[in-house]
This record gives sequence, C-alpha cells and structure tokens, in this order.
Amino acid sequence: MASLTPVGILGGTFDPIHNGHLRLAEEVAGLLDLKQIRFIPTGTPPHRAQPAASNQQRAEMVRLAIAGNPRFVMDERELLRAGQSYSFDTVTELRTTLPPRTPVVLMMGADAFLSLPGWHRWRELLEICHIVVAQRPGYSVTSWESALGPELWEAFASRSVVNMAPLRRLPGGRIAIHTMTALDISASLLRSQLRSGVSPRYLLPDAVLEYIHRHGLYMTQDTSNCEAERHE
Repeated sequence: MASLTPVGILGGTFDPIHNGHLRLAEEVAGLLDLKQIRFIPTGTPPHRAQPAASNQQRAEMVRLAIAGNPRFVMDERELLRAGQSYSFDTVTELRTTLPPRTPVVLMMGADAFLSLPGWHRWRELLEICHIVVAQRPGYSVTSWESALGPELWEAFASRSVVNMAPLRRLPGGRIAIHTMTALDISASLLRSQLRSGVSPRYLLPDAVLEYIHRHGLYMTQDTSNCEAERHE
C-alpha cells in the first residue's frame, strides 16, 4: 500500500502571526517532507480572553504572512464554527476530508504541550494525530518529567520518538520534540512593542506589519493576555 503524505496543522490565535510561527512550520515541513501545513486561527479560545484583533483581521494577517509559500494553507474552519474551538474537534473534522490513515501532525510550543491535560479530550487527541513540540535551544526534554506531571509524563514516555519516521508512516499517536531555530518572539511582545511605539520590524512579515499599521491594531492597552500558541 502506498504511503500517504502527512498533513501539518499549526493552530493559534495568531494575534498577530509572526516569524516564529512561520519558521516552525517551515522547519517541520522540511523534516517530514510535508506538502501542506494548515494554519488554523482559533475562533473562540477556551479558558482565555478573546484576541485583541477580530477574527477577520487575524485571518487576513495569516493570509498575508503565508502568501507565496505553496505548502502553507489558510484554514478558517474554527472561525466559521459556532462555540468554542477545540483541537480534538478540529482534527476530527479535518480527518473527514482526508484519505483514511493519513498522518496528521499537530505542531505546538512547549508551553501549550505542558497544558495538554487541561485540553478537551486530550487523550483521544493523542490517538488521532501526532504532536511535534517545539522547544528552544538549550532545553532538554529529559528535564521535563517534574513539569509534565504524572499523567502527561506517562503519555509522553509511551509515545515519544527520537526518529520522526513513524510520523510519516502512522496516522497518529506519536510525540516528537523539535529544537527549532532560536527566535524569542511572542505575540504579547509584539503587541507591547506596538503600544510603546517600538518597531517590531523583522519579527513578523512586512505585509503583516503594514496591515497592523493601516488598521491601527494593538495601539491600545492589551487586556487579552492571549498568546499565539493554543491553550485549551
């Protein structure tokens, strides 16, 4: 039976999207030879305040950021869905549009992974997709045991792989760690710089920065505390 090409997912509030998101997607696409990565802006994030920018504005910033990269695809399913946005529902829905047993790779930051036991149906999520966790250079997953807690550590220990080959062969169920290029960028940092009049140029695509200035985004006090990584 011919192998199926894996599909990548990068979700988040993207408030705003920045070069850290784009670089993570590019690196994982290269490692797994992904032909498609779907950028999925969160609609109504569980347990968090609404993003500062509107759904339409965040979607447009994602479109501008990924333009020109044929592997990057905008996916608005969570923005169009009523109610709160859960990764389990999104992956389940996406799978109905893919051939059976297509590998699905969900990318997230280390902070989001640490919060995984608080996510909706998180154990089932681990069954229907792979997870690639982005960690900063200098950190080691072997130091995570105390931070993960017993439930998540047990899941990680039983599913983690060093070689990413299983992520191309199996439809889901594995966890891999990727030490990505050091880019200490966060959406909250960018919003703070914009409020303070500090230029965030070269931390996010020029087209996104131009859009932000054109629409006067993030110039008022930020009360959302939303990060671009998904938390459920």
